[in-house]
Amino acid sequence: METLDAIGLLCPLPVLKLRKRLKALPQGGEIELWADDPAAVIDVPHFCAQAGHTLLSVTETEGHSIYRIRKEN
Repeated sequence: METLDAIGLLCPLPVLKLRKRLKALPQGGEIELWADDPAAVIDVPHFCAQAGHTLLSVTETEGHSIYRIRKEN
């Protein structure tokens, strides 16, 4: 599984970088996005729903969130 560290980046950069990395993954591939942008809690699920990917989990850690996403198409 790949990891994308977007800590310190503000909207829309975490989602833009996630979209770029997902394009390179094979279907069914998974990625973890680490982000501390307060807007990511809205932006990441919305992006996944719009793009057809599955948001597998969201884990809150000290200072940031970890979004686990599976590429579906």
